[in-house]
Amino acid sequence: MKQMKATAIGLQHVLAMYAGAVIVPLIVGAQLGLSGEKLTYLVSIDLLMCGIATILQAMSNRFFGIGLPVVLGCTFTAVAPMISIGSNFGITAIYGAIIFTGLFVFLCAPIFGKLVQYFPPVVTGSVVTIIGITLIPVAMDNMAGGADSENYGAISNLMLAFGVLVFIIVLQRAFTGFVRAVSILIGLVIGTIVAAVMGKVDFSPLMDSAWLHIPKPFYFGTPTFEIAPIITMILVAIVSIVESTGVYFALSDICDRKLTEKEITKGYRAEGLAIFLGGFMNAFPYTTYSQNVGLVQLSGVKTRNVIFIAGGLLIAIGLIPKIGAITTLIPEPVLGGAMVPMFGMVVAYGIKMLGNVDLKKQENLLIIACSVGMGLGVTVAPDLFAKFPEQIQILTDNGIVAGSFMAIVLNVFLNIVPNKVKKNTTHTTQEVAS
Repeated sequence: MKQMKATAIGLQHVLAMYAGAVIVPLIVGAQLGLSGEKLTYLVSIDLLMCGIATILQAMSNRFFGIGLPVVLGCTFTAVAPMISIGSNFGITAIYGAIIFTGLFVFLCAPIFGKLVQYFPPVVTGSVVTIIGITLIPVAMDNMAGGADSENYGAISNLMLAFGVLVFIIVLQRAFTGFVRAVSILIGLVIGTIVAAVMGKVDFSPLMDSAWLHIPKPFYFGTPTFEIAPIITMILVAIVSIVESTGVYFALSDICDRKLTEKEITKGYRAEGLAIFLGGFMNAFPYTTYSQNVGLVQLSGVKTRNVIFIAGGLLIAIGLIPKIGAITTLIPEPVLGGAMVPMFGMVVAYGIKMLGNVDLKKQENLLIIACSVGMGLGVTVAPDLFAKFPEQIQILTDNGIVAGSFMAIVLNVFLNIVPNKVKKNTTHTTQEVAS
């Protein structure tokens, strides 16, 4: 019974990140003109590698793994750069760049780990709040039926989405223990059944999918190494590290665990290893998935066991496409209704983290105001930096990255530098006085 409960909660984590994980290979593969067979491979290997990457990160040994309930998936930040690299240099250059980037992150993890001092609560709280805020529009689009759907905003979609949302809230309020922990999963199952009765479930992906998928290293050919693609993918990795750092601190706070520089470094190493393996298997760069943070807080289950189960389920889905096809049956309005409490919980926890900040200091208020404002602004106006060079847009066309970068820079100039100047001035005055 205990194992069944853990499996149910692990499945919740899979469903929470599944749509985000699948959309990346679908977009990249379609833009590069891959055949149906190659596109199927890309989706399956991506899910399998998501599982492996998740297990590597949830582990904790001497060399890698942060040991938190973290779920990893392919980063959406890499979509446009990968399409650009594939179009200009060929698909093999994509994987050469990913392999090199994985090694770069793995070897430079200790350097990145020393930057923890630049992530005090005013920065991490702002970053987590930004992450939640930038996820909300995704939930809204799904509630309406999907961003590009013909029946966007249809009454039936909204009724279905709000029905799932209300049902989850009732479960959270009326039950405790296991039922509360799997309220999202129950909501998705009941919502999908209702949607099927309404004729909103397409069963063809389940019928058409294969039973077995065999992964092959270098499926798309021997990787090639080009300077421009490598630099581009390194920038993507740095962006992912910024986002991951916010997730690490949010989860450590939820789990009542203070992260050390060594643990942060091991987390970065795990991501570097996941990126390297992704390139080797012709998959994608991987990063922590922030939507699962809200699920940890909502379910109250903070153990790594459920994450190992989630990783195992992702590997199974990657090897057996028929299983993965079942998860695609969930209509977008149902998914959107479940996303609202999950993503909203990320915002709520970011605000809770900011409660530990000295808000009497004008500098801290300014950091929060500008970083959250920038993150939200870029999210609602994604073309704000469209005129910038493509390499710079990697850092500016994502609300999480733009807002996080703003928080880090402002903290340096408004808090760290003035404090160091003040300390040096005081020290000099004391020397003169003595």
